Amino acid sequence: MSRLGVAVIGTGKMGADHVRRIDEVTSGAGVTAVVDVDAERAKQIAARVDGCTAYTDPAAAMAAADVDAVLIASPGPAHEAALLTALELDLPVLCEKPLTPDAASALRVLEAERKLGRRRVQVGFMRRYDAEYMRLKSLLETGQLGRPLMLHNRHRNAASPAFFTSSMLISDSVAHETDVTRWLLGHEITAVTVLRPRPTASAPEALQDPQFVVFETDGGAVVDVEIFVNCGFGYQVQAEIVCERGTARVGDGHAMVTNMAGRWGGTIAQDFTDRFADAYDREIQAWVDATRRGEVTGPSVWDGYAAAAVCEAGVRALEEGGRMEVQLVERPTLYG
Repeated sequence: MSRLGVAVIGTGKMGADHVRRIDEVTSGAGVTAVVDVDAERAKQIAARVDGCTAYTDPAAAMAAADVDAVLIASPGPAHEAALLTALELDLPVLCEKPLTPDAASALRVLEAERKLGRRRVQVGFMRRYDAEYMRLKSLLETGQLGRPLMLHNRHRNAASPAFFTSSMLISDSVAHETDVTRWLLGHEITAVTVLRPRPTASAPEALQDPQFVVFETDGGAVVDVEIFVNCGFGYQVQAEIVCERGTARVGDGHAMVTNMAGRWGGTIAQDFTDRFADAYDREIQAWVDATRRGEVTGPSVWDGYAAAAVCEAGVRALEEGGRMEVQLVERPTLYG
């Protein structure tokens, strides 16, 4: 395939950024269709790209002759329908997380792909493509540090969107740490506990922020996540792995430290598209390259389903209190 024609479904902040990325940064692909329920917004985005057509119906865009692959960046509740349509058409897909908002719908997507008999969907857990996380994963695979015992994560946003709810801190934010934990450790998460510190005065009324989430894994590791989405000072994602013979930490953001005017320091990213810009670039390029080869690499539908199941247990732990076990179906051989 000389050039991949991509339909981008959803032209909000993430979708519009992916349109720009594919048009200006990625090689081997171009945006041939954009889809949004807001017809005017879709037209405005399409007008920026040569040969791009605006749609309001995802199925119509996916059926277009110049569409070879699909990138789903619409809100999570709309993912299942788009994914099932893409699988019916046997189109390769990159779906931004979450795969779907809950385990039951994720299982329906998993079953549709299993019946197809081959992987067609990659889930957009972009931290797997971040340079620091990739180095941490490589270090762990050497075995130099010994077996992982604990993993500490911090996930902070300057401010949360107005529509954010307490459960979304887990389903929309901690979802990333869910995948990072499974990927770095090679373990499945078996139980979730959520502790509730007193809310910050900066959080909107009734929003439980911050939260302290604890994972247990089938490999015997214990993992904690501080999720704090109204910290006020910027966007931070950090992780420290504690192993038998050493530790390793990423995310300190010390690429450049300045000394001036009687102060030393650096800058803190204010947004995820800034902090993970390179990771998104690598992710999209890797997806395009694999698709042109006729392959699917990266996080699978199984990874999306497992994350959804863990987040469901986490929301129950938040709302009901106590330790909640994670229930997973048997892993199909397609994802072995």
